[in-house]
Amino acid sequence: MKYALILACALVAGCDAVRSTTDRVFGSSSSESTAEPVATDVPEEAPELVATASGWAGAKTTVAGLGDPNTPGRWLQTPLVETEINGRVVVPRTGAQAYVALVPAPGPDGGGSRLSLEAMRALLVPFDELVELEVYSD
Repeated sequence: MKYALILACALVAGCDAVRSTTDRVFGSSSSESTAEPVATDVPEEAPELVATASGWAGAKTTVAGLGDPNTPGRWLQTPLVETEINGRVVVPRTGAQAYVALVPAPGPDGGGSRLSLEAMRALLVPFDELVELEVYSD
């Protein structure tokens, strides 16, 4: 049994994935492949587009109930956003979090939100209750 464990450790240590990870963490002692940055043609307007779609800093709070269970995916329909962006929701009571698509919904900023069935499952919250959420734009 000891020899099988030693053999397994030796095989794993020889893997390229493990070797490349340890090289990144501890620094590469060899000068094998130094990756050079790849030049891409990025138009001048691209940084402005990213800056306007970045969302906000910090958390915003909303109360959410179950949205349309027939609509697939992880999403949160909320009046906190004006355009669809990716974000993260956290249940402050339990600390559970999930990455979702933040979809605009009509209503005031303090209005309620609707959470998808899949997102509620990921957050481990009851389907028949309202849940307080902290919403982060990522």
